[in-house]
Amino acid sequence: MDGPDLRLVPFALGCWAVSLAALFAGLGVTLAIGAAGALGVVLTFARDHVARRDMSTVARARVARRHPSDQDRTGGAAVHAWWGRGGTSGGWRWIVAGAFLGVVCGAAATGARLAARDAPEVVALVEGRVSTTVVLTVRDDPRQASVVVGRPATWVVAADLEQAGELRAEVGVLVLASGDGWAGLLPGQRVRVPARFGPSRGGDLRAAVLSTERPPELLGQASWAQRAAGGLRAGLRRACAPLDAATGGLLPGLVVGDTSRLDPAVEQSFRDTGMTHLTAVSGSNVAIVTGAVLLLARWTRAGPRLTAVVCAVSVVGFVILARPSPSVLRAAVMGGIALLALASGRSRAALPALSAGAAVLLMADPELAADAGFALSVLATAGLLLLAPPMRDALRRRGVLGGVAEALAVPAAAQLACGPVVAGISGTLSLVAVPANLFAVPAIAPATVTGVAAALLSPVWPAGAEFAAWLGSWPAWWLVTVARVGAEVPAGVLPWPGGPPGALLLAGLTVLLMIGFRRPGVRRLVAVVALASVLGALPVRVLTGGWPPDGWLVVACDVGQGDATVLNAGHGAAVVVDAGPLPRDVDRCLRELDVDEVPLLLVSHFHVDHIGGLDGVLAGRPVGAVVTTPWPEPAAGRAAVARAAAAHRVPVSDAPESGGWTVGDVRLEVLPAPPERGTRSDPNNNSLMLVATVRGVRVLLTGDAETERQQALLAGGVYVSADVLKVAHHGSAFQDPSLLDAVAPRIALVSVGKGNDYGHPSASVLARLAGRGARVQRTDVSGDLAVVLADGKLSVVLPTRPLE
Repeated sequence: MDGPDLRLVPFALGCWAVSLAALFAGLGVTLAIGAAGALGVVLTFARDHVARRDMSTVARARVARRHPSDQDRTGGAAVHAWWGRGGTSGGWRWIVAGAFLGVVCGAAATGARLAARDAPEVVALVEGRVSTTVVLTVRDDPRQASVVVGRPATWVVAADLEQAGELRAEVGVLVLASGDGWAGLLPGQRVRVPARFGPSRGGDLRAAVLSTERPPELLGQASWAQRAAGGLRAGLRRACAPLDAATGGLLPGLVVGDTSRLDPAVEQSFRDTGMTHLTAVSGSNVAIVTGAVLLLARWTRAGPRLTAVVCAVSVVGFVILARPSPSVLRAAVMGGIALLALASGRSRAALPALSAGAAVLLMADPELAADAGFALSVLATAGLLLLAPPMRDALRRRGVLGGVAEALAVPAAAQLACGPVVAGISGTLSLVAVPANLFAVPAIAPATVTGVAAALLSPVWPAGAEFAAWLGSWPAWWLVTVARVGAEVPAGVLPWPGGPPGALLLAGLTVLLMIGFRRPGVRRLVAVVALASVLGALPVRVLTGGWPPDGWLVVACDVGQGDATVLNAGHGAAVVVDAGPLPRDVDRCLRELDVDEVPLLLVSHFHVDHIGGLDGVLAGRPVGAVVTTPWPEPAAGRAAVARAAAAHRVPVSDAPESGGWTVGDVRLEVLPAPPERGTRSDPNNNSLMLVATVRGVRVLLTGDAETERQQALLAGGVYVSADVLKVAHHGSAFQDPSLLDAVAPRIALVSVGKGNDYGHPSASVLARLAGRGARVQRTDVSGDLAVVLADGKLSVVLPTRPLE
């Protein structure tokens, strides 16, 4: 059997490598690399020409001595034989020449764009942080940054800058916009808006980051294709609206990569099981849709030409539906390559087509060189072309049925090829990715096809679109189930070095294992090591309960610079006090604690670092009531809490001056104190202060109360002694030492963000607590902190190990 055709691979890799290096190195280094590549091409071909001339001379001399009449023919044969034997000499020259030629093309394409990005006029705007009116063309759908309750929505918009004041330019920018008017923009629309220039991060072709708080002024409409895509995508979202949050949010992501309604818990489960590629438009989406059209065409006995036209129209239609953005165009190219191999029956033609397609895309948009999605798309396609066939054949030789062998080989090959990039991005190594993707395969095509049908039906038959979406919800439910089960497997996700070093390390190990797997001894050794690793992890992750620990009472969640405290009410329910600054962090903490219900959510005060993550508590789990401090300031924060609760139909009320609540195993009491006015921070000093009793253990929750409130509490004769203290205001220096002494906690929890700018926590406060016998633990050092009661003894347990 012929091996893979690798002739264009060095060219594509050279183009990719120099484009990636150029994005970070700048224009000067790019030009130097391009010149070196051109010199390499010249020298390689010169040496090749000399070698061929010398060999041809030797061949002619030998033939002349033997058979002068056959000189030309035999000389040609000798040269051909030399090239056949010369795979280690002449063949390598062509590989090197191809790589150098890719370097030249990549440097030329990237250098031209770097020259525009680094133009002196544009650099002056950035360095001066100039504020001016700009004219932009939107490149992709505006996407909303993490929603933070208490702050206006921030939209991230990729755009091309056309004009800045009187300066005309053609460079890419990133717009950070707050306020209304940005959500409905379509790619291709031109807008005018006042904005301020700022520096862009390295590694891309964007010349600046623009910030604005003004709504955009529309300058005309987007193209008909973009308007059609916007209508179909909106119709798909409407058709999925009656579905539950998990499947209704997943289906648009599977079809067109629209993850705006994707449930955070589902998103995390997909990430843990290596299934995130399903919610990004890839070549598989194109192949599924076009494959369905191909089957329909063959069923109707359409001719080859008509079938080719219909398939091409389906590709164009899908590109319009999913948006003709660079990522979608990339997916169309990759899907087209797969279809080309299928239609032509020439599998060896697929790899050169993949290399050519990747090189063309890189030269058209060099920024793709640093795009993880592009790398994953190319690697997955290459894995299917290079790794899947030999893996399938090896399984067949061992007696595995053909269909089963194919089903096993495809996800395994894709995961092997993409694993290093995924590990470098996430800093984790998923051991359940291959089986999870294997179980997901049967549901992907039905969900995609029914989702596309729902989108196409939505403008003309809304009821039919909802029916198609309902049909698609069943395979989507299966995918959600696979992701959730896979994410709950003990030791299913292991830590791994992140960034390029981690990716290169895993790539090297993968290559070594693939080479070594040809030897039975290596296969047995790997099996023994894998079995030993699993058995070694079981006592820690299963037999000892893992996380959450058995008997946990209270957990201080690691939410960065903010507060979120969880009190165990039993049977999957918990009382939550504050929600941290971001929804994803508190949602992660609650999911890992297996909290399915929050009967009571308390808000100590209305600063963003305590209310910003409310949606992370409210979304995806039932919440009984929200209770807040009666202090009305800051008013914007109070209004934001009311809006968030109303959006999830949860009642909101003020805490009483005294009294409390009983929720399962938790008894809560409000600590009475008169309102504080005229202090350093009235919102902090009017925080809701609580004493919680959880299975007989007293926990004092102090919000962000500072010195004045703490002194007033002691002056009122309130009994404040507690076993566990949630240290006020992230351990700031504004603490009354007398209160710390009166509480005399056995355990002190400090919820604080790593590297914060406030100087939290105060070393003197920590020293005083430790000096009085308290065990002080910080979230910025140890992550989530769980207080556990076992055999009458209190201890603090971290996600990885107990601390006695």
